[in-house]
Amino acid sequence: MSHAGNGRTAPPPIRQETLAASPPTPPPEAPTASARGSATAAGRGGAARDPFLDNVKYLTILLVGLGHTWAPMVPDSDTAGALYLATYAFHMPAFILVSGYLSRGFEGRPAQIRRLVTGLLVPYVVFEITFTLFMRLIDNPQRELSLFTPSYALWFLIALFVWRLTTPVWKALRWPLPVAIGVAMAASATPGIGSEIDLMRVLQFLPFFVLGLQLRPDHFELLRHRAARIAAVPVLLGALAFGYWALPRMNHTWLLRQDAAQEMGVPGWVGPVMTLATFGCALAMTAALLALTPRRTTWFTSLGAGTVFAYLLHVYPIHLAREYDWYDLPGADSTLGRVVITLIAAGVMTGLCTRPVRRLFRPVVEPRMDWAFRRDDAAVRPG
Repeated sequence: MSHAGNGRTAPPPIRQETLAASPPTPPPEAPTASARGSATAAGRGGAARDPFLDNVKYLTILLVGLGHTWAPMVPDSDTAGALYLATYAFHMPAFILVSGYLSRGFEGRPAQIRRLVTGLLVPYVVFEITFTLFMRLIDNPQRELSLFTPSYALWFLIALFVWRLTTPVWKALRWPLPVAIGVAMAASATPGIGSEIDLMRVLQFLPFFVLGLQLRPDHFELLRHRAARIAAVPVLLGALAFGYWALPRMNHTWLLRQDAAQEMGVPGWVGPVMTLATFGCALAMTAALLALTPRRTTWFTSLGAGTVFAYLLHVYPIHLAREYDWYDLPGADSTLGRVVITLIAAGVMTGLCTRPVRRLFRPVVEPRMDWAFRRDDAAVRPG
């Protein structure tokens, strides 16, 4: 495994890719001022949805799919490599921050625990088994099934389950964010944490969830100012320029937060330093994305309710494209070919968020499972 200064490297193996989102538990607070007067979509429980947050969720899940699509192009295209690095610097932190914000109302009530089980644990088991069988069919007939070692992007379901369960702890602490950052810094310098439940990423991405818990609607309102929107443009362009510079110089694995510094061939003290650096970078880019995201209802607002479906389902066409060498088709390695592939990926991610897909896969992604819960709780639909 290479590290900074060792020259350009290809993106990490496919199992290391990140990003997804499970439908969060809406907080008890009212929607932001930007949402008032706007049309809102209703969730399964009938709760009003903030179009701004649904817009953010759609844009971040779109970046997930594009990042996975660009990864095989990195060795042959500086532009794809720069886009890949810039995207991976913040797309997962942005979604985790929003998930934390929408988890502020979690108190461990029976209906909320039920939602954790049916919305996170059950889909995790179903899709872990499904993905293992899928990979046995197209790649490795001997691939082992392990429910304690998440495959590909499924780590996020386990992480969100753990973060939500610990929400009351973070809400009780006086300085939750510094503590969470300290945990992430310590993890980054602790080799041997292991791959069970992808604990390293659970710990290193934790500060973004905890930060989301601390945010209030007024914080998002600050990003509505014209100055914030103007500043967002050079921030994102600067990140893309930095991506070009860092492509041959930086170990891309830092952005995945899945290894300790020593496991990447550098001294342990580098881990905490990189934790702070990547946290600051991700926070700046997330703020830029939020500043540029429309507050009103748009054509893609309703798609924000289907991001978990896109997250869980997009991995299959991605793996088919890689395993069957679709990237080697005539013209695929040209500039036009990469643009076409990018547009196809955007279309696929958008399609997977639509209502027909949600209706088809809801029994496995959001099962009701009334039979598995106490009768006095079975009639209560979690919000």
